Order: sequence, then C-alpha cells, then structure tokens
Amino acid sequence: MASLGTSLSLHILQQEQQHPEFAGQLSMLLNQMAFAAKILSREISRAALVGKLGLVGEKNPTGDSQKKLDVYTNEVIIQAFADTRLVAAVAAEELEDIKCVPGADDADYVLSIDPLDGSSNTDINGALGTIFGIHPRKKGARHDIQEDFRRKGSEQVVAGYVMFSTSTVLVYTIGHGVYGFTLDRDLGEFLLSHEKIKCPRRGKTYSANLANSPVWHPNIEKFVEYVTERDPATHRPYSLRYTGALVADLHRCLLEGGLYFYPADPAHKDGKLRLMYECAPLGFVVEQAGGAASTGTQRILDLEAESIHQRVPFVVGSADDVALYEKFCRDGKA
Repeated sequence: MASLGTSLSLHILQQEQQHPEFAGQLSMLLNQMAFAAKILSREISRAALVGKLGLVGEKNPTGDSQKKLDVYTNEVIIQAFADTRLVAAVAAEELEDIKCVPGADDADYVLSIDPLDGSSNTDINGALGTIFGIHPRKKGARHDIQEDFRRKGSEQVVAGYVMFSTSTVLVYTIGHGVYGFTLDRDLGEFLLSHEKIKCPRRGKTYSANLANSPVWHPNIEKFVEYVTERDPATHRPYSLRYTGALVADLHRCLLEGGLYFYPADPAHKDGKLRLMYECAPLGFVVEQAGGAASTGTQRILDLEAESIHQRVPFVVGSADDVALYEKFCRDGKA
C-alpha cells in the first residue's frame, strides 16, 4: 500500500500521545501557526501581482524600513493567534510595544514573533521566513504582562520557523527533537519531510555579512581568516553562503552543518539581531537538533530578556563550529 505521508495534524496527535503536556492548547497554537503560514505562502507567491511589494514609507520600532509584506504578515499572524484566545499578548518586530489580545487576559501563553525575516529579499524573489517562540506565562496571580516577556529562551515550550522559498517549510520543536514539514500546495497540507533533524557537528560553510568585517573585533576577523585558509586536514576553507535572510542561512546550517554569525560592531554595539523573536527561538530549535547558539561568550538560551526589542550578538549552527568561534572570541586563535 502506498504511503500517504504524515500530515502535521497527524504528527501533532502522535506527539500528544508521547508528550501529554503538549496536548490541547499548545497543539492548537502550532496548528494555527501552520494555518497562518499557508496564507502567507499564498500571498508571498503572488505579491508582485497584487501590489504587495515595495516600501510603505515608514520604519518599524527597531529602525528597519517597513515593506508592505512586513505589515501584511504581521497583521495575518497576530489575527490568527488572537482568534484562538490562547495567547494573552504578542511581541513582534513590527510592534513598538507588547500587544495584548482582547478577551484573552487569562490565556496561558505569550507569543514572540518576527513575522517576516529577510524582508529586504521581498522585491527580488529571495528567501523569506517567519520566526516564532511561545512562552508559558509566569505562575501565580496575574501580573504586569511585561514580566511574561522578561524570560530566558530555555523557558520556551514551542519554537520554530517557516521558510518561504522554492517550497514552504515549517520547522518546530517542543523540546523533544526537531521536525520539518513541507507544504504540499495541491493538498494544502504540511507533510513530514524532515524527521528528527540532527545538525552535523561540523560543516563546510559560514554565513555572515562580510561587508561589516572591517569594523568587527580583530578576533572575529582572525576567525574569518582561519576558516577561509586552505587546509584539507581540517576541512578548510569553508565556503561563504549568505542570503540576507536569517531563516534561510540557519536552515542550511541545521541540515548541512556550518555556522551563521552576526557580531557586534560600532553601529550595533549590542549586536543587531533581536533576542526575543529571532535568537532565542532559533537557539531553541538548533540546540534541540544537537547544535549550539551563543553570543560568542554566553549561551543564548541562558539570557533573560530585558526588553522585547533587546539586541544581542549571535552565532548559531554546528556545535563544534560554534565552539571554535567562541574560542576565537576569547583567545583570538584556534
């Protein structure tokens, strides 16, 4: 009998049986993320035909120029999760402050999300992504909702990303391994395509915006020099692969090994990437696949967020490659 494949819905039911704590609300939230991803996949694929490309003429709260698709994806995802009444509030790149969900004051979770990662790629048909992380609300009497977002990445219960490229892929973890699903557009279903993803211990590529390298710390420049030297015994040189979309570069590292890094520089003294809705969710995913995520000096999942738009330096990918990067940050040599 031919295999029909495993749908995301069936996979979630199987996960509920193995991990009862995941049943009910969390499974509904993950299914809702998949629902939103289907809408976004459809609209992104036809954005050039329906007037959704280009800028809206404003900057978002973190200072990045807003694209029309930034605004649209933000609205779709917030509405999708608000409809469940299972999320009390949302923190997102496109929102200046936390957005409380009407009628969901007693909900048990909060959502951190980057609705459209890599939006600079929208007008040139490049890879895009969505990054999400879900925290349980703090126990005890309800308090200032801000406190529910001042959390460590290790406290997340669900995290993942969607990548919109030649196909639409949803990758997630609930803390029990990492699974990837590819959208079958004809069926309108996410089907299991990557089971129990394992990030290789080492890779052959690195992803970084080398245009910033002249202003990086000298130890980071030494790291780039090291990995681009020719030495077959240590599998060097590494090849540069950089798409301008964090999700796409991370996805390559997750499947094939290697690392992505965005260190601090004079223009971004605390780093450029946001802890709550970029680094922490992706760090959770990669660690669950056997990789590592760090600031270069500290494990990402150990950082407690001070604000929803907090920035940090970031390195993520194969465990051995990240460890080597950290050694260069510390010692300036291998």
